[in-house]
Amino acid sequence: MGLERMRVEKIKVAGISKVNIPTIFHSKVPYFVLLLEDEQGNKWVQKSGKEYKIGEEFKTEKSDSKDAVAVWRVKYDILEGIEKLVELIGGLKVGPETKILILPTLVSPKHSYFAENTSPEFLGTTIDYLIKRGAKVGNIKVTGQILDEIPIESCAKKSGLLDVCLKNKVQVLDLAKSNFAKKDNFEISEEIFSSDLVINLPILKVGKASASENLFKLLKKENYLGLKYLSSEKEIIENLLKFLLARQSESEGGPPILTLAEAQNVQKRDKFVAYLGLVFGSFNSLNLDRVFAEITMADPARLPEGLKNVKIENIPIVGRKVEEAQFSLEKHG
Repeated sequence: MGLERMRVEKIKVAGISKVNIPTIFHSKVPYFVLLLEDEQGNKWVQKSGKEYKIGEEFKTEKSDSKDAVAVWRVKYDILEGIEKLVELIGGLKVGPETKILILPTLVSPKHSYFAENTSPEFLGTTIDYLIKRGAKVGNIKVTGQILDEIPIESCAKKSGLLDVCLKNKVQVLDLAKSNFAKKDNFEISEEIFSSDLVINLPILKVGKASASENLFKLLKKENYLGLKYLSSEKEIIENLLKFLLARQSESEGGPPILTLAEAQNVQKRDKFVAYLGLVFGSFNSLNLDRVFAEITMADPARLPEGLKNVKIENIPIVGRKVEEAQFSLEKHG
């Protein structure tokens, strides 16, 4: 008999333990370990920075703010994690006619265990989620672009992402071969403006603004290289995101850009991979990058330039709180 996914409506606190002794994985104390129970009698434990009383209902906060960042811990079920992220930040309208563009991280011809590119599992589960929500396979495109001289075909094949697309029979598009429209100082792929929804699907890496930098792939290569020569990456990120965020409305003719970020296995600065077990979601990729940096306890002096002016205290964070998920990958990962 196979496993059955169960929808949980109400959760109550069945037990509480207060922890005052720090460990490597839980360095900030005190915190609470809650024994939670759903209406069907299933029990599990969860870390909490907030104190509850036995019998109290356990609720997870949500936010409709486009600046909010959702954080969720994934153990076995990536689909449950993606569903939870979208639910926490206001939901998505997806139907048979919705044209969807998915932009995974694709930067080098490496196997998935190097955490260099978005994993096949995360891409495949995102496609499953969209189809479950009512999207038609024929209206989903998985796209990418290599901004150096590496052939995109070798990256797509070695990473396993091409196999996922072929298995799911979704369209595959090299953005470098698409048409580009001149918008302000940017030359942006017209594929964006013919889509109803863009899903930015990065894999997060320590020391980088991975989610925001992945959006550079939407620019014409020559335009990006020219901007990089004349400006800092901080300026490119800020100006591009300002442009994209301003057009995420029907009146401006731009689609919403949802970032669903993978941070289960995370590449550190030394290229070694550590387990973090998290996923992130937001309509503001820069805020998402800043929350990831806070959770991985990045040295403020070593933050990417584009994140140094983003104040963590101004970001609505839902799902798992920073103190509940925080872990120094640089020191202990």
